[in-house]
Amino acid sequence: MEIINLTEENFNETAEQNPILVIDFWAPWCGPCRQFAPIFEETAKEYPDIAFGKVNTEEQQGIAGYFQIQSIPTVMIIREGVIVFAQPGLLPKEALKDVIEQVKALNMDEVREQIAKEEANNQQ
Repeated sequence: MEIINLTEENFNETAEQNPILVIDFWAPWCGPCRQFAPIFEETAKEYPDIAFGKVNTEEQQGIAGYFQIQSIPTVMIIREGVIVFAQPGLLPKEALKDVIEQVKALNMDEVREQIAKEEANNQQ
């Protein structure tokens, strides 16, 4: 699957249509982002069943603001509409693959149950 250039126009639809979406938040002037780009691209080729997208934080400030991206590169993974991973910094390829495997193995019913418990506790 091609890496998707995520914009405000296609972000929600892409996240809804793909059970797992791995996102690279980056900017053209960012050295570590340029170092991470080939790692992200190589990893995307190894997971053709998963959607990979990039958000240029310079051009898509609304998306970056919505997700409170304060440092780039940041990798975020959304599974079934839930942010299950978000971490700033350059991830080595093996670390990125490990995180993807962990996300694939998640029991999303348990994740949603945990989120509901946390939200209930925060309202008390």
